[in-house]
Amino acid sequence: MRMLRTIHTFYGLFLFAVLFLIFFPLFLIPILFKKQFKLVGIFNRWWAKLLFPLCFLPYRIECRATLDRKGQYIFCPNHFSYLDIPAMGFNPVNAIFVGKNDMEHIPLFGYMYRKLHITVDRSKLRSRVNTMLQAMQAIDEGKSLIIFPEGGVYTKQPPRMVEFKDGAFRIAIEKQIPIVPVTIPYNWIILPDRNPLRLHVGRVRVIFHAPIHPKGYTLDTIDEYKKEVYQVIENELTLCNSTKKH
Repeated sequence: MRMLRTIHTFYGLFLFAVLFLIFFPLFLIPILFKKQFKLVGIFNRWWAKLLFPLCFLPYRIECRATLDRKGQYIFCPNHFSYLDIPAMGFNPVNAIFVGKNDMEHIPLFGYMYRKLHITVDRSKLRSRVNTMLQAMQAIDEGKSLIIFPEGGVYTKQPPRMVEFKDGAFRIAIEKQIPIVPVTIPYNWIILPDRNPLRLHVGRVRVIFHAPIHPKGYTLDTIDEYKKEVYQVIENELTLCNSTKKH
């Protein structure tokens, strides 16, 4: 079984790389023509819809509320697995990522990621400040954002989340953009965050909850806003992992 999982994992990585090389010329369009930024979300959806079935990972996407495809949101998913990033490619609303700069060092992929998304080096204050400014500017340009509010894969006890960071909520309050809580309940089982990384068989599930508007919240009550979003995701994680309904 371990050998099969290893083969499955290498196959998945190989397929990810092959699909990236196929899509790379398409990603050059929004890189060269910045006003075409909505293509990023479209291409990510195509990529995800090919990647998961070809990796023998069925998926189920649920929207608990109607999202305006032309509206602006900040999507905040829980983050327990590296599989969460491609899974957010299923986002029904075109959006860009705000995340750690680790992937910038991957040849070619890092170039694409750096040009189309917003990266941050969390160890440097200046980088964190610049990232906030870039994210604010992205909102002003009409973009939606995907921000993992835990700041990375930090939990040691999935499916229990760590405390949310302020960034996404500060942007939402200052720009009056609603946050969409997103629950990804099973990726920590399918691709656990431990060495060596190995894929397991399972259904990827992504749940987009109703948007939570920051109206009524201020920077002084940001902790209450974080708590409201946290509770929505935590409740769903508890329900999904108690019933194990893939």
